[in-house]
Amino acid sequence: MESIKLNRNNHPEFYKTLSSVLVVGLLSLIGFSSAQAAIALDRTRAIISGDEKSISLNVSNENKQLPYLAQGWIENEKGEKIASPFTILPPLQRIEAGAKSQVKIQVLPDVANLPKDRESVFYFNLREIPPKSDKPNTLQIALQTRIKLFYRPSAIVPTREQMDNPWQEKITLTKEGDQYKVNNPTPYNVILVDAVPKIDGKTVAGFEPLMIAPKSSQLLAGSASALGNSPVLTYINDYGGRPILSFNCQAGQCQVVTAKK
Repeated sequence: MESIKLNRNNHPEFYKTLSSVLVVGLLSLIGFSSAQAAIALDRTRAIISGDEKSISLNVSNENKQLPYLAQGWIENEKGEKIASPFTILPPLQRIEAGAKSQVKIQVLPDVANLPKDRESVFYFNLREIPPKSDKPNTLQIALQTRIKLFYRPSAIVPTREQMDNPWQEKITLTKEGDQYKVNNPTPYNVILVDAVPKIDGKTVAGFEPLMIAPKSSQLLAGSASALGNSPVLTYINDYGGRPILSFNCQAGQCQVVTAKK
């Protein structure tokens, strides 16, 4: 799963993260029981197209001995819990040890108020709730998965040809001082997770993963001089893959010259 930092203002593409801590009983001074992820999700991002009324996500309880509760909800870009334009069914369910289930993201009528010429981004959250421990002095930890949920209105649902020629290849870089600005002319969000001066090079110092909103620009953290005139960026596609984009820069303007899938 993709993970997040506890600072909700960041949007890196990682795996599971600690979201909240539930303390049951007293914390022993000499130790506590460690928690491992039990509830697993089958994807690292979810996409709802304009002609879909709902999508289903597969979840499973990887713990072979204990049942767990799985609680789901949706947040907006600001990290605020919302009840529309999407809702979760069921919002809370019990999953037996080693069993599988599904969570449905239902589209509500308010989806008509979202922009029709670009993607909108939300966040799907799934928290596991462990059974109450019968042992004294136990610390129980609830793990939470948080993935991006993209809504694509019908007008911009990509064709097969567009999927074969990714829109991420249309982004450009513009040098501003000692930084590159990433320009995204597409109606889709572009998520960058690495920046190196050459293929197989080391991540430039100071780089932080970022998501560039549709038809917008954002500064790329890290020195432009360290990236040089042939920077290589890694993005995340619809399937969680990490293709790379190689750029050629002249007079402070950079275009994609090769893309490696």
